[in-house]
Amino acid sequence: MFDADLGAVTFDSYSTLVDVDSVERALADRVDDPEPVSRLWRSRSLEYTMVANHTDSYQPFYEMNRDALTYALAVHDADVSDEERDEILATYHELDVFDDVRRSIERLGDAGYPCYVVSNGDPEMLDSMVDHADIGDLLDGVVSADEVEQFKPDAELYHHAAERIGEPPEDLAHVSALWLDVQGAQHAGLQGVWLNRDDDPWEPFGAEPDLEVASIDGFVDELLD
Repeated sequence: MFDADLGAVTFDSYSTLVDVDSVERALADRVDDPEPVSRLWRSRSLEYTMVANHTDSYQPFYEMNRDALTYALAVHDADVSDEERDEILATYHELDVFDDVRRSIERLGDAGYPCYVVSNGDPEMLDSMVDHADIGDLLDGVVSADEVEQFKPDAELYHHAAERIGEPPEDLAHVSALWLDVQGAQHAGLQGVWLNRDDDPWEPFGAEPDLEVASIDGFVDELLD
């Protein structure tokens, strides 16, 4: 059950604050059908991070993303040069920002809730995301997987974030659009808030989220109600 007595709020980045599906515009200029390429790219990228956690093969997320894009393009026989691939990859620095992001984080700050980003992204990616989303003045900090060389949903990253924030895990709520991130946060002792923008069904596997919301505004409403 969700407990609104929080010391801070943490947010995932990709799919939560910024829309990874917006890469399809860059892909559309170079492949006939961008949607399946985009989906395979995203899923492979996440799979690579989870394998890396168990095989001591960490590399910064930008490199994981490059490898995953290379694979997705090869699967779909896309005739794309290395230079064009890197141009597509660079769109991760300027992904579309969801409309409610700045407004909601500003409301949380005004209500006294420190806000942090906790992400698989490497520092350079997160710097550009924060700048592009125009939320640098609203955040109390950004925590990257690069700091511990472990990706979500490994508990080490969430515990590291709690230590940096200075709050016990149980006093943090982690907001994410990714089910595996929600369950990872819960496993590490945080409260897991599922941001379900598309009204999807929850996974039949594992724990239920502590709270489900359709928007970040909806999450703020729950806290301030």
